[in-house]
Amino acid sequence: MNQDMEMMLKGYGLTTAEILYRMPDRPSVLQSYLWQNYDLAPDFPEMHGFLKFWQEKLDGPLHSVRYVHRKLISAQEWRSLKGEFILH
Repeated sequence: MNQDMEMMLKGYGLTTAEILYRMPDRPSVLQSYLWQNYDLAPDFPEMHGFLKFWQEKLDGPLHSVRYVHRKLISAQEWRSLKGEFILH
């Protein structure tokens, strides 16, 4: 089983964040950055970790963050089947 599927079975969902930040040399100009990763709702540790890194290491101050989260699969939706059907 691949790593993405394992994460989805553990409850991770796909989180996409649109980050608006100010240009360091032109504070009146906003720039957009899209971030996407598997994360756990409602605490979003991956996104919060990335935003902490941004604030500590990057020059462009954050203006706003908008995000969406979609749980792609849950454990109750997954079941292992054994068998094979061959048609023609």
